[in-house]
Amino acid sequence: MSVSRIQMLVKKWDPVIKSAASSKDHFFIWLYAAAVTAAEIVTAYYDPLYGISCHVVLLVALLAHASLAYKQTINLIYLSLSLAPMIRIMSLSMPLTGIPLMYWYLIISLPLFAAAATVMRFAGFKPREIGLTVGNLPLQLLVAFLGVPLGLLEYLILKPDPLVTQLTFQHVWLPALILLVSTGFLEEFIFRGVMYRAAVETFGKWYSIIYVSLIFGVLHITHRSPLDLVFVFAVALLFSIIVGFFRSLLGVSLAHGLTNIGLYIIWPYLLR
Repeated sequence: MSVSRIQMLVKKWDPVIKSAASSKDHFFIWLYAAAVTAAEIVTAYYDPLYGISCHVVLLVALLAHASLAYKQTINLIYLSLSLAPMIRIMSLSMPLTGIPLMYWYLIISLPLFAAAATVMRFAGFKPREIGLTVGNLPLQLLVAFLGVPLGLLEYLILKPDPLVTQLTFQHVWLPALILLVSTGFLEEFIFRGVMYRAAVETFGKWYSIIYVSLIFGVLHITHRSPLDLVFVFAVALLFSIIVGFFRSLLGVSLAHGLTNIGLYIIWPYLLR
């Protein structure tokens, strides 16, 4: 197959590829990806305090870099990427001692929702442009049900303790709602919504799918499970492809939420 033929096929499947990114831009976004990975390794395997420090330095560097590149399209990528270290900083630095674990997700999600919405507004992204649309409802509901087997698979990998004391509607509905909104929707809004939208016009669909999935995956290093890291990266690729082609966060947000509901609430009781 000729080079021109390959280029035509690539453009067919990835029509938004542009030449706006320089080799220096590519170098820096992968340098930041490596820095996020290193900070997560320090957090998980060495000392969370040093890990937070690394993430703070990374956050400042990304915001500074975004401001220096203010008139370039790459600045939106740096700005959206700053949400990654912010997630870890919020999850480890907020004073949540004495608060039930299920409320941690809700409390931590509030500043992250605000930060992601701020990036979205600054970038001028419209809700539809980041997937805040229903799309094909039957298809989105079919995608949502992927969360059931995915939650089971991740439970078999991690086997966490349940978030609730009893598997009854009274004990389950609020934690389930919190997981659905504060993990499922929030993380899809950040990664498959804002971050993917910031990257795709500069780097193209497939490049952005792989890059955003990698960033999402390495933020699970703190689970201390190489198998789960591979699993999360594969699921992130799947979710990113679905959003990239069908342009809606609805199905993947529900699937993500159902995965976590199964992981932390349902399967720990059914399979203990």
